[in-house]
Amino acid sequence: MRHLPPLILSLFLVACGGGGNGHSGGATAPEPPVTVTRGALVGSAVNVPLTVNGTAQAKVEPAAFESYLEGLQGGTTQITGKPKCALSIYRIKYQTVGAANENTDGTAAVMVPSGTAPQCSGPRPVLLYAHGTSVEKAFDMASLNTWNEARVVAAMFAAQGYLVVAPNYTGYGGSSLAYHPYLVADAQANDMVDALRAARTAFAPIGASASTKLFVTGYSQGGHVAVATERAMQQNFASEFKVTALAGLSGPYALEWMGDRIFGGAPTFGISYFLPLLTSGAQHAGAKVYNVSASEIYEDPYANGIDALLPGTRTLSELYGSGKLPVQTLFAADSQPQAAGYGQFFGTGNLVRSSYRTSYLADLQANPCDTSLTQPLACSPGNALRKFTRANDLRTFVPTVPTLLCGGENDPTVPYENTNRLSSYFRNSAMDGALLTQVNIDDHPALNDPYRNPKLAFLAAKEALRIQAQQAGQLADQAVQQNYHAGLVPPFCIMVARDYFDSK
Repeated sequence: MRHLPPLILSLFLVACGGGGNGHSGGATAPEPPVTVTRGALVGSAVNVPLTVNGTAQAKVEPAAFESYLEGLQGGTTQITGKPKCALSIYRIKYQTVGAANENTDGTAAVMVPSGTAPQCSGPRPVLLYAHGTSVEKAFDMASLNTWNEARVVAAMFAAQGYLVVAPNYTGYGGSSLAYHPYLVADAQANDMVDALRAARTAFAPIGASASTKLFVTGYSQGGHVAVATERAMQQNFASEFKVTALAGLSGPYALEWMGDRIFGGAPTFGISYFLPLLTSGAQHAGAKVYNVSASEIYEDPYANGIDALLPGTRTLSELYGSGKLPVQTLFAADSQPQAAGYGQFFGTGNLVRSSYRTSYLADLQANPCDTSLTQPLACSPGNALRKFTRANDLRTFVPTVPTLLCGGENDPTVPYENTNRLSSYFRNSAMDGALLTQVNIDDHPALNDPYRNPKLAFLAAKEALRIQAQQAGQLADQAVQQNYHAGLVPPFCIMVARDYFDSK
C-alpha cells in the first residue's frame, strides 16, 4: 500500500472571516429589518460541469468518474469505493443570516446521484455535509475540479447513492458576507439549516428525489458545525427536520477547554490562522474580544488588517511567505508557561501579545472551567475570548438521534480529547448508551470490530507514510504529525461515517 500516502495527502487536504460588516470595536450591528426569507432559494440551481479528459460533462457516468479520480491519483477508489452512480453537481444560492443576525446569502453544492442501480434510483437519503476550515474565500464544494474535499465527498457519498447538500458557509463560495462566522455555533447551524431548506426547493427541478432519511456529518471545523446543526434541528426545528443519524468527525467540540489548553501552553498545529479566524468571527458576533483594534491581541507586524485577512484571496503558503502570519510561533520565547514538547510555538516573531496572554491566564486561574463532568461549562470567565469559546462549546445538549464521534487519538491540530470530552459529557448527561458510538481511527481493531477495515486501512496508510518519509531522508514521526489531521485521518473517518449511515 505504498501508493497510499500521496493519495491521502492530495485527496483530502483540509486547510485547517475577515472583513467588516459595518461595525467595529466589538459592538453588534443593529439588527436590520427582516426583508428576506431565510432558506429561500435565490434564482435556480446551476449545473456545474466536471471536466473529464478535457471535456466538460454535466453528468458524469460512474466509469468516467472512476477514471477521473484514478487519473488524479492512482488508488483513490480503493479508499472511496468504486463509483456506483452517475453524478451531477449543482450550485445553489440561498438567503440566510450572519453572526449578527444580519441578512446575507450563502451558496451550497447539491450532488445528485442517478442511474439504474438500486442505490442510485428512486428517493435517496440526504447527506448534509459541513466542510473543514479553508483560508481561501473562493472555496466552493460545487467545484470538484478545484477542491479536494469536494471530490472526496462526491466519491464517498454522492457516487454511492447519497443526495448530498454541502454548504460553503457564509463568507465563502460567492457569499456576499464580508467575513466568516467561524465556529459561531448558532450562525453556522442557521447557515446549514437554510442551505438544506433551499436545496429541498431545488430538488424537483433538477431531478433529485429525497427519501425521509437525513444524515448530518462534517470534518474538523465541519465536525463542530455538524453537531451544532443537530442541536439546532433538535431544539429549534424539530417539526421541520428529523435527523436519522449524526456523525461528528475530529471536531473542536470542547471549544472552551481547547482555548484554555492552547493559552495554557499547549498550542495546536494551524493555530496561527485558526485564531485570527476565530477572533474575527467572534468580533462580528458581538463578543468584543477586543475593544478598539485587533492590536490588543496581536503583535504589530500582524495586527493591521488581521481581522479582515481570513478568508481571503491568498493560499496559506502565500500568507506565510508574505509575512501576514507566522507559520506556528504563537507566543514569545519568554512567555510562560510552556508545556513540554511545544517549544516550536514559542519564539521570535510571535503572533499573540504576551500582555494579552497574561490577562487570559489570569482569568483562567480566577475562573476555571471544566471542573465537572456533568457541568463543564458551569463557570463565569471574565475574558471576552473565553466567554466566546464557552458560549460556543457544544457540551450543552444531549442528542436524541444515533450519534457517531470519530477521530484520531494523536491529532496535533484538533486534539482527540475534544471527542473524549464530548462523549463523556453525553454519557454523564444520561444519553442513551445505545445511541452513542465513539471510534478512535488510530486504534488497533479487534476481530469483531465493525470498523475494522477503515482502522486497518488507516494504520497501513500511516505506516506507508512513515516509510515514504524515511526513504526521502525525512523524519517519519514528523511526517505523520504534519499530515495527521489534514491528510491521514479524514478519508478514513469519513469511511466510518458512511458505514455507520449505511447501517441506519
